[in-house]
Amino acid sequence: MTSVFAGYPGTGRDEAVGPDGAVRPAYRPVAQVLEALGGAGIATVVGAVDRERRRRGVVVGDHVDGRLRERPLPLCPVPRVLGAEDWAHLAAGAEQRTRALNAFLADVYRPAGRRRGDPDRHAEVVRAGVVPAALISASPGHRPAAVGLAGPGQQRATVAGLGVLRGPDGWLAVSDDLCAPAGLGHALSNRDSSRAALPGLHAAAEDDGLVDPATAVPLLRAALADAAPRECTGEPRIALLSGGPGEPSWFEQGLLAEALGVPLVTPGQLWPAADGGVTAQLDGERQRVHVLYRRLDEAELAAHLTATGTPLDVLVAEAVRAGRLTVANVPGNGVADDPALYRCVPEMIRFYLGEEPVLATVPTWVLADDADLAQVRDRLHELVLRPVDGYGGRGLVSGPLCSAAELAELQAEVLAAPHRFVAAEPVDCSTVPAVVDGVLVPRRVDLRLFTVAGRQTRALPAPLTRVAPADGAQLVGSGPGSATKDTWLLS
Repeated sequence: MTSVFAGYPGTGRDEAVGPDGAVRPAYRPVAQVLEALGGAGIATVVGAVDRERRRRGVVVGDHVDGRLRERPLPLCPVPRVLGAEDWAHLAAGAEQRTRALNAFLADVYRPAGRRRGDPDRHAEVVRAGVVPAALISASPGHRPAAVGLAGPGQQRATVAGLGVLRGPDGWLAVSDDLCAPAGLGHALSNRDSSRAALPGLHAAAEDDGLVDPATAVPLLRAALADAAPRECTGEPRIALLSGGPGEPSWFEQGLLAEALGVPLVTPGQLWPAADGGVTAQLDGERQRVHVLYRRLDEAELAAHLTATGTPLDVLVAEAVRAGRLTVANVPGNGVADDPALYRCVPEMIRFYLGEEPVLATVPTWVLADDADLAQVRDRLHELVLRPVDGYGGRGLVSGPLCSAAELAELQAEVLAAPHRFVAAEPVDCSTVPAVVDGVLVPRRVDLRLFTVAGRQTRALPAPLTRVAPADGAQLVGSGPGSATKDTWLLS
């Protein structure tokens, strides 16, 4: 019988198969099951996974020409395996970045302002020369009016996302998301689909200590409860706030709300309470809400109307200032996500925490700086370009994948407005086996980690692996053609 790994090009950067063609130890149980299935059996499993996910309606949305188009989110049935040492390193790095970035947000949005005797009113990190003032003031995500939208002592980023890649020299932090990170629901859904597809493999792995991503749910709920306003003396009532079925991640939001055991509410269900708080219309009655887990883009807060016709941002701001409501995550966090500030995070870690960064970062140039621009203006064909307002990877361009005409257009655009761009070295990230047309082939992958910050900052044991859409694709993301994998954490 021909091995399902026959012809699989193992390399030094493949996580499952080494350069000598031998399956790495962590993947051997998975490989044994795949070999037993054979090519035909693997194809059958792929079909079963596809049908199971279609039955459950596992979809993701994209806006095309202003309209939401939903499409299935494929799952490759071959799991990605991370050993305990890798996970401990990643968890420590994610928690460290979240603690530092929350400290940065607290510094930038200091409620009391500066001391009267201070010669300037900048954040401490600016006064120390760690972060240039212009990077904060010019950031598209900086919202000065957000100063009063956090309660006393509240972590401004209750839930944080972190994109990481495994490069030739180890793990790299490549992007932060402290606005309204998505994907945790899909990580939970992937385990359900993967377990249904290969029950025997999962049963054996679970007996050996495979971590269940569902253990992330009580950690998330506890962090949301920790964010409750001080006036809440009993069990806080939490609701997940969504823009509604028109949201690209509507399915994932519903799945996550169900897992948390909290209602999924839209702005039209929210009412002001007599004491300045907020209630939600649920099952024919208005129920008090203490914590809104915001999954709605903050740019849309003013566009949505509540049940009384009041703009959502007005209702929320009044309730927060009255001490009756908290919002997680707090609006204004985009200043910490800014690609131009990414380069400063290692120094933020040293400044706020007095620690050395656990995770390495990618060499990055902020093109608003004349010296940085001079270094890379003739290297755009080698670099990855990202607009400073390109949250979630929007607008990312890989120079090595551009044609000559596209490069000329890119260079003209960059030189016309360099302040709009950040450039970074591309990362030759790792590959894992993926099933394509019944055959195992290597595909690049990234990893999305989630952390929560309440009384403690914790990495959630439910990371999301995303798979590049095609052979040779350098960029991994959630766009058309991409897929996901169940991520195994071995204890």
